[in-house]
Amino acid sequence: MVEIMNNYCIIMAGGIGSRFWPLSKDNYPKQFLDILGTGKSFIRATYERFSPVVPDENFLVVTNKAYKALVLEHLPMLREDQVLCEPARRNTAPCIAYAAYHIQSRCKDANIVVTPSDALVLDNREFERIIRLGFDFLSHNTNALMTIGIKPSRPETGYGYIQVPKNGTQEAVRKVDMFKEKPNYETAVKFVEEGNYFWNSGIFIWTLDGIMNAIETYLPDIKNVFDKGIYNFGTPEEQDFINDHFTDCPNISIDYGVMEKSPNTYTIPADFGWSDIGTWGSLYTHVSKDEQGNAVRGKVVTVDNHNCVINIEDGTEAVVQGLDDYLVAYRDKSLLVCRLHDEQQIKVWIEGLK
Repeated sequence: MVEIMNNYCIIMAGGIGSRFWPLSKDNYPKQFLDILGTGKSFIRATYERFSPVVPDENFLVVTNKAYKALVLEHLPMLREDQVLCEPARRNTAPCIAYAAYHIQSRCKDANIVVTPSDALVLDNREFERIIRLGFDFLSHNTNALMTIGIKPSRPETGYGYIQVPKNGTQEAVRKVDMFKEKPNYETAVKFVEEGNYFWNSGIFIWTLDGIMNAIETYLPDIKNVFDKGIYNFGTPEEQDFINDHFTDCPNISIDYGVMEKSPNTYTIPADFGWSDIGTWGSLYTHVSKDEQGNAVRGKVVTVDNHNCVINIEDGTEAVVQGLDDYLVAYRDKSLLVCRLHDEQQIKVWIEGLK
């Protein structure tokens, strides 16, 4: 335990996963669901993935205040003060800064890994090796800002990419040349063919000093907000300060606010069976299918369906007939039927229900 006592893990768990509607809703979002049928929610699997390298007392979950009880239900090993509650969503930069200021009040020599709460990892042993490698790199490069890059298995248009120098070297840790936004298909094909582009997993590793220096340099507006309450962090007054001032932070991602600007960015190219499972289509690639290519969960009779995702909640019965490349999902009195390749419109469509 001695070598990991200063390791901290920030789990970002404030999203609602609207692309997984109707399974993921405001009152019970994706990170608390067992969409893959593994017996564990996404957030529980995330915690277990990092527990070999981070002590229980050093986990922090940053989430919407409405989900605090759910976090403690799924992660009962955490204390209440390990759940940091945002009064509103302000993207990943304010979320990470909030947690960093909290950690600063507890451990000024902290090493920090930041992770989404809702990704899939198939090879946990290789994942642990990569995270340990990242922490080890920080012991010699305290100002490094690292992200885990995933070796692409296909020309994916739903992920951002990380470009590294194309010089033939294969170091375990690579300097980042540039971050690339989500490409169109033709550009994604080019990225995969060139071999020096990796998917951006959204998993970051840095020291407390490294990220605090970056916030001061690149996000002064956010620093100014949290500096007003510097003595409130780690005290009973912390939540009141956050409630009053968090919404003063600009809505900005850590990628755009820091990583794309800093000259100290590095990546570890990795291959541990990662997917962000951000859409029904990505779920389809990771679950078992019947002989007609249908991924079915629930009490369903399928007749002459092909290449469909059919997900029906427990206690419900359904008969589905004659569909090809369709998504059918039902939960909590809400039904979705659409062409699977049109799933990117789900967020737009459900706005009409509001």
